[in-house]
Amino acid sequence: MKRIVLLSAILACMLCVLRASAQEDSLRATRYVMRSTMIGAGKSNVFETYLSPVEYKGPEVRILHESMRMTRLMDGNVSVQNLVQASGSYTKNRSGTGEMYSGFFNWTCGLHYQFRINDDLRILFGPMLDLTVGGIYNVRNSNNPAQAKAYGSIDASGMLVYKFRIAHYPMVLRYQADLPVLGAMFSPEFGESYYEMFSLGHDGRHVAFTSFHNNPSLRQMLTLDFPVRKVVMRVGYVCNIQQAKVNHLKSHVYSHDFMVGFVKNLYLLKGRRKVSMPNRVTPF
Repeated sequence: MKRIVLLSAILACMLCVLRASAQEDSLRATRYVMRSTMIGAGKSNVFETYLSPVEYKGPEVRILHESMRMTRLMDGNVSVQNLVQASGSYTKNRSGTGEMYSGFFNWTCGLHYQFRINDDLRILFGPMLDLTVGGIYNVRNSNNPAQAKAYGSIDASGMLVYKFRIAHYPMVLRYQADLPVLGAMFSPEFGESYYEMFSLGHDGRHVAFTSFHNNPSLRQMLTLDFPVRKVVMRVGYVCNIQQAKVNHLKSHVYSHDFMVGFVKNLYLLKGRRKVSMPNRVTPF
């Protein structure tokens, strides 16, 4: 319990720091901001022993919105990234006799220090606050048909940004990986129903401390930016590997989604004035 209280305090402190830096940054003059929206589809592999002892596989859709801007922290070498993702999947077991619906909402906010290797290559690294809520519903189950998911963590986040040209055509390639280090996760105990937990008020260990030993997860994203007339397009690939073993319950969600969208690069000036840069790929 002490570890959970300590972790909650750390998460709350980090959130306050990120909100304070964002508010301070919005009041200063001339800040570069990158905003992107992508939609995509792919495949999902869902496994939840609370609902079923077998894997379920099927299609998934995903929407992702990102904003990223520079700050004045550490002589202007730190950027703030906000990522909001929503995903939904429809999966079946191998025999096709069972169906599951899954939906997740994820928000991350990270501070990255930028190491400028040269004019074209940058390496970014820093902490990230990672929060996820969602649920899984099994159509076959009459008793305990659904499992609620809620977990948060402090991640180690890294990014590689490479600007290059092909026959004078500018492009930006970016790879990002987020690794959960410390966190907490909600979970019923093995064999415990939600009726017992909420209606009968059974006591139990419903919030578990998570780290590498019981939550070996990794989120990866690969994107390519390129201008098309006055629009900067973005294509990408998201690989989301979420695994957990808490309260003697095993679960995983493996997602592979191909994404497409657009990027808006602009400057925020005093008075929240915006100056757009329509043909410019990400200058980070």
